[in-house]
Amino acid sequence: MKLGLFTDSLQLSFTELLDWLVDHGFESLELGTGNYSPARHCDITTLLSDEASRRAFKSAIKSRGLQLSALNCSGKLLDPQTALREKSEGVFFNTIELAAALGIDTVVTLAGCPGESDGSAYPNWVAHYWPRESVSLHRWQWEEVVTPFWKKAARFAAERSVKIAIEMHPAQVVYNTRTLLRLREIAGPNVGANFDPSHLFFQGMDPIRVIRALGPDVIYHVHAKDARLDPYEMAINGGFDLRPETLVSQRAWAYRTVGFGHNESWWRDFVSALRGVGYDGTLSIEHEDLLMGAQEGIIKSAEFLKPILLRTLPEGDLHWVRSSE
Repeated sequence: MKLGLFTDSLQLSFTELLDWLVDHGFESLELGTGNYSPARHCDITTLLSDEASRRAFKSAIKSRGLQLSALNCSGKLLDPQTALREKSEGVFFNTIELAAALGIDTVVTLAGCPGESDGSAYPNWVAHYWPRESVSLHRWQWEEVVTPFWKKAARFAAERSVKIAIEMHPAQVVYNTRTLLRLREIAGPNVGANFDPSHLFFQGMDPIRVIRALGPDVIYHVHAKDARLDPYEMAINGGFDLRPETLVSQRAWAYRTVGFGHNESWWRDFVSALRGVGYDGTLSIEHEDLLMGAQEGIIKSAEFLKPILLRTLPEGDLHWVRSSE
């Protein structure tokens, strides 16, 4: 398993970024291409149109002993506002084209969320079966919006030998194990997971059990991002917290640097569970900790994870991962 970084939090030039990664012991990188993921290190228009630029881009990465693990274009797919949706979809399909041109097999994104009807102003995330019209809305979203788009998108990616790694995230139609597997059943086997445990904690999910439920064929890429749950706030208000992210000390949960939400024992179990289902790709650190600067948080995360990734368990020690519940 390789130690990687999703680079969107570092405001360095491309060359500075690559050298910084080498200096701090990283083996791979994940680059944003637009939408929610700033394209500061990956000019998608130039790279798509100019073969010489692609060669130089790939050479800069390879010459430093680094590997490009994925391109990330998370955005407003399925958004009911036409301009927002079309812009996001354009970046998404161009990112798939670029991944194919670069010889990269994984694109990370979100599944998107439709509105309550054609022409509605905002996405509408259905999170409860009552009132009963919510069920009708949910059915309409999946049948009329989600299914047609994702069948088309998955076919487009499969034709270019690219896998789509979707993050399970609240306010998206794919937010847990069941919805991810439902979309995969609709769209096909080149749609799987970008596994980010930080989005699962505050939903009351156990990421290690989710790894076991998904198995080796579904997990395409992994983010290393932690979250701290406040037990008092979780107990009295639950995990759906609309207060600003800046109120870290007051919220029920907050994204934290790896190791500041869950301890080393938990992260050892997490890495072991991934190994146990056969995942041997990148563990890509994503920094969204508002209590730490990007470089500080990334370095702390990397130093925390390095000895865990280096610790190889004997085959016999993984029987608990593969065993049934």
